[in-house]
Amino acid sequence: MTHAQRIKDIRVHVVDIPAKTVHSHGSGDVGGINSAILEIVTDGGVTGWGEASPWPVFTGTVEASAAALHVHLRPHLIGGNPLHVDKHMTMADKVIVGCPEAKAALETALLDIVGQLAGLPIVELVGGRHRDTIPMSFSVANPDFDADLEDVARLYEDGVRLFKLKTGFGEHAFDVMRLDKLRNLYGDTVSLRIDYNQGLRAYDAIRTLRDLEAFRPAFIEQPVKMHERAALAEITRALDTPVMADESVFNPREAMAGVEMRMADIFALKIMKSGGIRRALEVASIARVGGIDVYGGCMFETGIAHAAGTHLMAAIPDLHLGCEFYMPTYYMREDILTEPFPVRGGQVHVPTSPGLGVAVDPGKLAKYRTELWQ
Repeated sequence: MTHAQRIKDIRVHVVDIPAKTVHSHGSGDVGGINSAILEIVTDGGVTGWGEASPWPVFTGTVEASAAALHVHLRPHLIGGNPLHVDKHMTMADKVIVGCPEAKAALETALLDIVGQLAGLPIVELVGGRHRDTIPMSFSVANPDFDADLEDVARLYEDGVRLFKLKTGFGEHAFDVMRLDKLRNLYGDTVSLRIDYNQGLRAYDAIRTLRDLEAFRPAFIEQPVKMHERAALAEITRALDTPVMADESVFNPREAMAGVEMRMADIFALKIMKSGGIRRALEVASIARVGGIDVYGGCMFETGIAHAAGTHLMAAIPDLHLGCEFYMPTYYMREDILTEPFPVRGGQVHVPTSPGLGVAVDPGKLAKYRTELWQ
């Protein structure tokens, strides 16, 4: 019986998985996936998986996530009923300030268990499925643009039509050249997006961004620092191109403030920022009430977190801009799932199996594991 299930064991696997290439951003370079993988096992033999995938310049560190899960949360979870997801998440908020990635991992693993016991995918547990596929965006972020052009050509052949350029890590002329090249090569058959990752100075941002509007980007993401919310609102009012807030909106409280000041036209949703799928759905609901669109963002994640994000995006009624769950397929050297993350024809396919809908390969997990907390 499901009521008899209790949490028997918890393990945290810290992994470091190399990428095929370095991706540059306005806030730094990344050359791999450094995550804390959470494994929760019940006394009935059911295993739930979650992932905490932080970025030190954005949300936090993998060391903090691993410690949050093992040192601070584990004692409160052992012996608990995995079906009591709300109870456990309320406890997590009381025990730890911040660490949204660790909380996202915990919620994902618990929902994975609940879904397996109920015979339902996670998306059906958090509101219901609105779509079976989601258009996938690829981030053009290699400082070697010739290599990026080869990748874009290959992805275009695979059916990908959404490309987001990481800008602000080089000279402005470099960004203009790349946008011009891609628009000339592919015309309007692709949707180009721009992401500065906080890379512009507020006083000069509008003049810089107006240069890029000529290339008809679908949106411009987080041009200024996360705390410069008033500047972001002014930029949003000044530009014709929609502006997206990412680092400036983590949680429902910040989403409320963003709506009130009309800080942006779009909010990027990420379970790592919000502390889980359900908190991200709250952000989406606030955005909807305020007439703000949403987009499926991610951190540097394995297929575990991408699967959780896919369930989130499938549960949103009005998702128009797609998602960027490309890393297991096009960025990592190897994922840790038994089967490839489901990307086909430029679309992410929403899992239909119970729970998270993906399985972890123990051998691959061990291959890339650098620490085990148990």
